[in-house]
Amino acid sequence: MLRQLGLVSIFACAVFCSCLATEKYQEPGPIHLDRAGEKWAEQTLHKLSTEEKVGQLFVVWVRARFLNVEAPEYLQLRDSIHKYHLGGLTMTVPWDPPFLYRSQPYEAAELLNRLQQDSKLPLLIAADFERGVTMRVHGATEFPHAMAFGAAGKLEYAEAFGRITAQEARAIGVHWNFFPDADVNSNPANPIINTRSFGEDPQQVGDLVTAYIRGAQANGMMATVKHFPGHGDTATDSHLGVAQVSGDMTRLKAVELPPFQKAIAAGVDSVMVAHVSVPALDPDPNHVATTSPAIVTGLLKNQLGFKGIVVTDALDMAGLTRLYGAHIGRAAVDAFKAGNDVLLIPADLDASYRAMLEAVRSGEIPPAQLNASVLKILKAKASLGLYKTRLVNIDAVSTLVGKPANLALGQKIADDSITLVRDNGKLLPLKSSGTTETGLPYQKVEEVRDQMIAIIFSDDMRTEAGRKLEREIHERVLDAHVIYVDPRIASVLADDVLKAVDSAQSVIAAVYEVPVPGKVMNAANGLTNSVGLSDASGALLQKILDRAAEKTAVLAMGNPYLAQDFPAVQNYLCTFSNATVSEVSAVKALFGEIATRGHLPVSIPNIAQRGAGIERPAEAAHGGSQHAYSQATGN
Repeated sequence: MLRQLGLVSIFACAVFCSCLATEKYQEPGPIHLDRAGEKWAEQTLHKLSTEEKVGQLFVVWVRARFLNVEAPEYLQLRDSIHKYHLGGLTMTVPWDPPFLYRSQPYEAAELLNRLQQDSKLPLLIAADFERGVTMRVHGATEFPHAMAFGAAGKLEYAEAFGRITAQEARAIGVHWNFFPDADVNSNPANPIINTRSFGEDPQQVGDLVTAYIRGAQANGMMATVKHFPGHGDTATDSHLGVAQVSGDMTRLKAVELPPFQKAIAAGVDSVMVAHVSVPALDPDPNHVATTSPAIVTGLLKNQLGFKGIVVTDALDMAGLTRLYGAHIGRAAVDAFKAGNDVLLIPADLDASYRAMLEAVRSGEIPPAQLNASVLKILKAKASLGLYKTRLVNIDAVSTLVGKPANLALGQKIADDSITLVRDNGKLLPLKSSGTTETGLPYQKVEEVRDQMIAIIFSDDMRTEAGRKLEREIHERVLDAHVIYVDPRIASVLADDVLKAVDSAQSVIAAVYEVPVPGKVMNAANGLTNSVGLSDASGALLQKILDRAAEKTAVLAMGNPYLAQDFPAVQNYLCTFSNATVSEVSAVKALFGEIATRGHLPVSIPNIAQRGAGIERPAEAAHGGSQHAYSQATGN
């Protein structure tokens, strides 16, 4: 009897091990739709009910974190997948403004695997990885903002950006990135694009966009150009209101459209349409581009010849919802009728789904249009290999995410993007001082001189903004005095800050301002968004420059246009990014440890023209005594 039980156990173990050995996981390669995948898509379409077809059009949030299988949030998400037959999910992480709680890669991969198993059809998983997977997940490769790539000016960097992001995204189960940004940021007052754009030159933007697409697609990730037909020349955040692109057709053809045309020619997988009003293309005041047949079907599909997936920007943004207050579900219907294929983040999923079903059943939406869009989505899933297997190998995450060589490249790109716009020849490079190493633990000899002060300006001093910068400064000047300032306390701290400035030999003013969707600020005309300093913080920075401009280095940790409001600045460096790699690069540049090679990809009114940048060799090894020369100077 025991012998028989033993044989049964051995047999069961063999069967179990065999199952494990044959378990299939995604093995991403170049995006390719073969005949088998095409056949699967066509056969699957014919099997779907109307309800299932409509559901395939919708993509909703999934906030990646650990969730128990019985957690209410998990059950609700699983039920939504079943009830609405969802075609995909957009992965993000919990956000409690101003805090974004990034997940771990294993948590994200496990949750996405579980949701894939819960779905009848494979889910198309998207994400906004504008600065790489590290935007949402710890441990991944960190890159600076897109504008930093414009400053570095190397197409191979953009292609590597696409390649690495694709490899890390596919490792955790994400197939589709809502990037690159093809907007030409020609408006310095733009509160929502800014550093998300590669720059203001349509040619350079188009070249960097297509380089990114090459790298992404070759490594199995769908790429998206946004925000069609161009969101760079706007002064309103479309998360808060209707932004208008006021240029005429001549301007649109010369500036806004060329990067999108290059992306389409390069075979980009999808185009995201913006909630912007473009009177030159559609004068109807009740239309934004998302709901405009003239823009989506007439221009994008017919004139520009785009055949891929057209996806709306998030349907819950105020730039759209304020036009549909009485019937929020109609936003989805009008967007689909205009020519969009994928309906992203509806403000009310149930109302939007029911409105779409009603429009299909009544004949308002032709069956042929519905079938065509669903077939595009199914073919996209097939081209990614999801019809064969939809799961990722969680054990492989540790070999694919955060490779040291990739991390080093992200830092190198940030280093090469640092742009020195102004240098009075009296301050930079700064000199290290303050600590003598004894070689014994707990026995450092500190030479306290308090000669340097660093003021960190941010929207909220409770965030991580400036923490890495502070550590990097303290590694070089142990007794540097670091003060954090935000709009709530700027006025209160002003006297203490100015006293410290007066007694210091050198001052660093690091200003953290990057585009934040939906950031609300009070203005004369009501609530608005801005990438500029608040009145209180701006007033303090101006006072610092009024009394100490000669010994102050201003770091634009993001928005490069900052200097136009402070023309007295004498030493000005731009990182175009608030990422940690940019903080490290900024400090290395301040102390002359790296060469400054970057050139402005945008013009700063009354300060410098596009292309300006003072090139300076690394000087730390030479004692830091010489100063820079300018190859392309501004004003």
